[in-house]
Amino acid sequence: MYALTCKNAVRAGVMALLLFFNVTFAAQAERKTITGEVMDTWCYVSQIMGGSDFVVGTTHHVCAVWCAAGGIPVGLLDKSDGQIYMIMSNGDDTTNVANQALLDIQSHEITVEGSVYELDGIKYLMIDKVMDDKGVTNLTHKVVGILPAEAHP
Repeated sequence: MYALTCKNAVRAGVMALLLFFNVTFAAQAERKTITGEVMDTWCYVSQIMGGSDFVVGTTHHVCAVWCAAGGIPVGLLDKSDGQIYMIMSNGDDTTNVANQALLDIQSHEITVEGSVYELDGIKYLMIDKVMDDKGVTNLTHKVVGILPAEAHP
């Protein structure tokens, strides 16, 4: 019962944020096309599993899928400048938490078109369209192995 209540509360929070952005910041949205890797924001920012070089690509793929399935927000790591965009929605699917479409492209290099909102230094991305999906291209396991020595699981 508790898990169901938490899940509903998280969904309600995400929907409130989406409504807040649509109503309050609609005029301030910046249209962008971004190419980057779909990534696990928790492990990347906290570095609990190692430095930022180790929590992307193939070394972190399974963990990234599990974190996303558990409700950790999914991000897009811009290939050109290293900027992280918190993905708030993907196309017509407004369920960001444990969103199957986002789980299916975790660790993939994608190019998206969408609206970017910034609030207190955090960039939020509402994806309108995934224009290209190259699959998993960041083969980090070849450099650092399956589980980097820096990991703190």
